[in-house]
Amino acid sequence: MTFSDDFKIGSMQELIDLIEDVGFVPFFINEIEGFSIEEHVAKGCWYNDGDNGFWPAWEWKGPIIKKTKCAYGKFLRNKAMYISPKWFPDFANFRRDGYDFDARYDDGLASFYDKELFELLDKHAPVMSKELKQIGDYGKNGKKGFDTMITRLQKQCYVITSDFRYQTDKFGNAYGWGVAEYSTPEKFMGKKFIDAVYKRSPEESYARVLKQLKKILPQADETQIKKILR
Repeated sequence: MTFSDDFKIGSMQELIDLIEDVGFVPFFINEIEGFSIEEHVAKGCWYNDGDNGFWPAWEWKGPIIKKTKCAYGKFLRNKAMYISPKWFPDFANFRRDGYDFDARYDDGLASFYDKELFELLDKHAPVMSKELKQIGDYGKNGKKGFDTMITRLQKQCYVITSDFRYQTDKFGNAYGWGVAEYSTPEKFMGKKFIDAVYKRSPEESYARVLKQLKKILPQADETQIKKILR
């Protein structure tokens, strides 16, 4: 399957099949036309298609992450994307430029503030974003920059979203938007990721990812694809 195909995603299983088939599935519309769930979701499966408060494509996120052990995070120019377990080690390797986080910090490529947040998250993972902010004293009257740092750590593939949880009322009914739970790929994906992430050079991993994206995006030129990979 390629994203130039005229297909519609009408169920959670169909979305799972797509992630496993193509490897990279952005949630929202982006610079490459057709390369998103938003553009391919069936009527009734997007949040504004109904008036009953049920938003299937959004509510599938947590179950899909847990069932497939895929990576989900702001990997695509600060926008969310699913990446299959097969492809995430190469993607993470080139985004990390071959560095684990400690080596990145030791070489002066990460700030003390990013290190502080990453180590706090790693210590408590999996951890809800609200809880992480409270533990680290991030917020209105505390330390600043949480959203910027957590987005940067996701872009660098040191942090992923491992679930979405909903608040419940006194009857146990879920309501509102799902709240992100964060983890590291090492803790969420385990040994398979750890053994694979630095198996190749970052350049080799980048070439593999680029080749796969060119395959599934025949409607895009190489310049467009390289731009979204930055």
